[in-house]
Amino acid sequence: MSSGLSGASRERGFGGELRDAVTGRAALLVVGVLLLQFGFIVSYVGALHHPYPHRASIAVVAPAPAQDTLVRQLNGLPRQVLKATAVPDEATARQQIKDRTVYSALLFNATGTQDTLLVANAAGPALATAIGKVVTAADAAQHRTVATVDVVPLAPGDGGGLTSFYLVVGWCVGGYLVASILGISAGSRPANGKRAVIRLGVLALYAVAAGIGGIVIVGSTVLDALLGGVWPLWGVGTLLVFAVGVFTMALQCLFDIVGIGVAVLLFVVLGNPSAGGVYPPPMMPPFWRAIGPWLPNGAATTVTRSVTYFDGAAITGPLLVLSAWAVAGAAVTLIAAGIKPRGGREDFPVES
Repeated sequence: MSSGLSGASRERGFGGELRDAVTGRAALLVVGVLLLQFGFIVSYVGALHHPYPHRASIAVVAPAPAQDTLVRQLNGLPRQVLKATAVPDEATARQQIKDRTVYSALLFNATGTQDTLLVANAAGPALATAIGKVVTAADAAQHRTVATVDVVPLAPGDGGGLTSFYLVVGWCVGGYLVASILGISAGSRPANGKRAVIRLGVLALYAVAAGIGGIVIVGSTVLDALLGGVWPLWGVGTLLVFAVGVFTMALQCLFDIVGIGVAVLLFVVLGNPSAGGVYPPPMMPPFWRAIGPWLPNGAATTVTRSVTYFDGAAITGPLLVLSAWAVAGAAVTLIAAGIKPRGGREDFPVES
């Protein structure tokens, strides 16, 4: 009998063994992973390999005769690196920076040759440095100099201003991984509405734990890397983890295991490089600059920085974006749970 089986195995040859080892569906998934990998490289390198400011907002304070000229000169610089607007005084310029209306401000000195550039390193030190170089070169052409003042500095432990971004990345990873685990272990689509509600509840509890855990790690208790209100940041983290997790759950309901790949495409391949963590939006190419604010990564990075450094300025829009992802994911999951699947693995109890 054993000899007969061995002979049959030999007759099948390598081709037969290959078909058994790698099914057609598995081969397609492997090709999909390869394309996803290429997309990862294109997205990260494309977004970050050649940063330069594009229409970075700058307020201009100067006496009436010189103000219009300065605004026109700054807006006329090559490649549209700055977007200058006139403001009446230094107090207004400082407040606009703190309100996240502009990234910087130029204070023209009418009685001397040294101007002052106000920046906010907390909004992104790479952009503050880039604006400083542009303004310094523009002033040098007029035989003037510039002194830079940091209006909203980074916390001592927030080197490079990246803590908010990496905190958001960690929260996103937890969100789509826990949703993926729930789908793989118990079926991509919940068997009924009650099962869907249970999964959503489990995800919500996880999001609460992940939110507070992230804040404890980056806060003064452990790493002392981010100084911000614990309760607001906990809320941001909880909403982000739930939004990413529930949308990943919805994608699995729609596309089965392929939904996990779609989630990676959205939240890793596209979401991370466009989030404004390494380089703020004005320093990214048009595609990534356009999609960043509409993805959970970018919205959460903006909110986290605003809560930490800018007293929660300009967070309504990003919070609405996060809420929309969460509501859409929950709605799709609940609707899908009410549709009887035509085949495939189901989340039914095992009968004894």
